Amino acid sequence: MKAKVLAIPEVIDYLYELVDILYEKHYFGYKYNSVEYVIELFEDIITNLPKKQHRPAPRYYDKYEKGMFYALFRKNKHTQYYAFFTKYNNNGETIYLVRYIGNNHTEAQHLDTY
Repeated sequence: MKAKVLAIPEVIDYLYELVDILYEKHYFGYKYNSVEYVIELFEDIITNLPKKQHRPAPRYYDKYEKGMFYALFRKNKHTQYYAFFTKYNNNGETIYLVRYIGNNHTEAQHLDTY
């Protein structure tokens, strides 16, 4: 089965903001390390989302799109990210469209984490 992972512009904007947030909150001593972290996160999502176990997103996330799913991406023992996405089939290819990314520090109260 062919699969492609895409992200809406708001997700890309969030990732750019995340670089600054991580650096400004001193999670990384150098901005370069913050950039590397975010690139690794995005590459993990792009590469592995089609292989990940996913669950239907709670109704709380309908504000981004109805009928979404989410999958977990663990970065370390304290932080995991959730990619929220919709799935489409197009000529035998499954398209995963990432519509929102959050982490356990901001989203856990809304999810049945696995």
